[in-house]
Amino acid sequence: MTCTLKYQSFNYPTIEKMAVVDTLHGTVIFDNYRWLESSEEPRVQTWLQKQENITRSIINKLRQRKWLVERYTSLWRYDDERTPQKVLGSDRIFFWTTKKEWERWAYYYRDHESAPAVLLLNPNEWGRRTLNLVQPSRDGKYLAFGTAEAGNEQIIIKVMEVASQKILSDSLRGWRQSGVAWLPDNSGFYYSSCPLKGEVPEGEENYWRKVYFHKLGSPLSQDIEVFSHDSVKEYYHAVFVTEDGKYLLLYRGIFNKNEVFLQKIQNNNQMIPVTTTFDGQYDINIIEDKLIIWTDVQAPKGMVYITDVDKPNREEWKVLIPEADDNLLYIAGIAGHLFAVYTHNAHTVIKIYSIDGEYLKEIPLPTLGSARIWGYWSTSDIWVQFSSFTYPRTTFQYDIDKDELEIFHQPPIEIDVSNYTTEQVLYESKDGTRVSMFLIHRKDIVRDGTNPTYLTGYGGFNVPMKPYFSTTYALWLESGGMVAIPNLRGGGEYGKEWHEAGMLDKKQNVFDDFIAAAEWLIENKYTERDKLAIGGGSNGGLLVGAVVVQRPELFKIVYCAVPLLDMLRYHKFGYANIWAEEYGSAEDPEQFKYLHEYSPYHNVIDGTDYPAMLFVGSENDARCYPLHAMKMAARMQEANHSGEPILLLVRKKSGHGGGTTITESIEQQAEVWAFLMDKVGLTPPK
Repeated sequence: MTCTLKYQSFNYPTIEKMAVVDTLHGTVIFDNYRWLESSEEPRVQTWLQKQENITRSIINKLRQRKWLVERYTSLWRYDDERTPQKVLGSDRIFFWTTKKEWERWAYYYRDHESAPAVLLLNPNEWGRRTLNLVQPSRDGKYLAFGTAEAGNEQIIIKVMEVASQKILSDSLRGWRQSGVAWLPDNSGFYYSSCPLKGEVPEGEENYWRKVYFHKLGSPLSQDIEVFSHDSVKEYYHAVFVTEDGKYLLLYRGIFNKNEVFLQKIQNNNQMIPVTTTFDGQYDINIIEDKLIIWTDVQAPKGMVYITDVDKPNREEWKVLIPEADDNLLYIAGIAGHLFAVYTHNAHTVIKIYSIDGEYLKEIPLPTLGSARIWGYWSTSDIWVQFSSFTYPRTTFQYDIDKDELEIFHQPPIEIDVSNYTTEQVLYESKDGTRVSMFLIHRKDIVRDGTNPTYLTGYGGFNVPMKPYFSTTYALWLESGGMVAIPNLRGGGEYGKEWHEAGMLDKKQNVFDDFIAAAEWLIENKYTERDKLAIGGGSNGGLLVGAVVVQRPELFKIVYCAVPLLDMLRYHKFGYANIWAEEYGSAEDPEQFKYLHEYSPYHNVIDGTDYPAMLFVGSENDARCYPLHAMKMAARMQEANHSGEPILLLVRKKSGHGGGTTITESIEQQAEVWAFLMDKVGLTPPK
């Protein structure tokens, strides 16, 4: 059958409803729009083009769009150079540079700090091809670099001789190549990749990732398989060469659990197990012939052990840094010290320890925000990058003796954030759990229930939502709006237990936390329903898709980007079956029950007053196929009774989060945020 939907002054495209009926574990499932999964078919492409025409006919008329294009252009186009990457074996330095007129960052090097810059790779000359990976050899003589087409993540690695800029003939096995780890003598490197079609059963080319060794100058047929698994296709395999160049660390895992092996490079036939229990996460480094072991096993907020490298057995481990109240994200060995990076109430704290585990001091960060730290154990440079909601991303060099951060680089962003502030509040979720939330707004905000508010979150995969600077949020604030970001269960702000409280059969907790945040904002007169926009991408797209079908009356507009929405079939596309560790799979009868209960696509109800919605997918997204956005848009256009627009855009030649030029990114961001601003009554500032 066909249906034509007409609301307000626009018509949705005529669409066929071709029912496919599945019976899963005794439950009958109807899917009228499964044919949209075949996105390359001409009829689907025709329907998509009509959807895009409708969307642009609405968005292109909005006055906010023109202002946003101008503001993004002024904020994103500038001459700049990123923090240099120094190599261990020479004075050669590598770095990224952009120019105001360029669409992409280019890659340069210098022979030493005062030498002239030399251009190595310029993606501005490559059309749709992007530069996705760069890994110099230890002395900087060679550069392994990976390119992909239009954000599709199908990276192919090549090797360049830096001084001559000659691209060598070396090619590697498989596709989706990554993880280059050079040997110190430049004889070759390790890498990981997925198999080509025909090497595994059809449809499994995105799995079976293996580690290989490539000898420089040899054909790919001679690449040696180093690390793999025979029966679990979802396992990732990765390898690292330690800073001292003496050992390999080999990881096998899937998201929250892994095992680690150790191998002496001079004895490459003996793989020594460090941990093989698959009972949690482990991250290991070797410093001065000591194994430094971070883990969350029997320590939900993380702790660190130490042992001699020749005594890797579990019974030999000794506690180096015990579990604390704060969540220990990782440990880094830099400049002869151990730096422990924590989240404290969802912001970064960095503590310094000796190799013996003695606490020394805490790095004085500028304010509450997010920071990362990097450097080498054997050199004195300590790099810290910091940002917060009202503090643009800045790179510092840290002087450990003076205990001072010295600004190395600040981006030339012309935006005044002095009138805005961040507060952190606590609210109760449905089951009484206390959840923290950041509110970013003008210092003189009036709590009269009329503030246009953008509420966003993630709540999954142990990812912490810490303070960070966003020009998009800054423009929302500049227009008079407020931003709210709750630290939902499922995230990584408060340790392993916080994450596990929002995954698998507990995923509904994440949605309850988000709904409670919206209710709290309204009850406390920060905003009201007609001023409340919500948005999220990827797992955050699933989040907003789920809450809008559960509580449609609570929101004015929803932005749902690169989402998963059909939770009964998500695992059948790309390499999304690895997400089953987080969500579960409809193949399992018990997991099917809760997936079916919250799957957004299967819980749309005909005749409901849904808010305005904008679904955005990406043509080259291998993580969250655009079929989710497409099927959900069709289903909601059919069901919606409110007359509010349900719009769809599928970005061409874009990936899950990349592949676009600056011009395209400006246009895309302006489209989305103009629509959001218009629906909640935000206008460009005078």
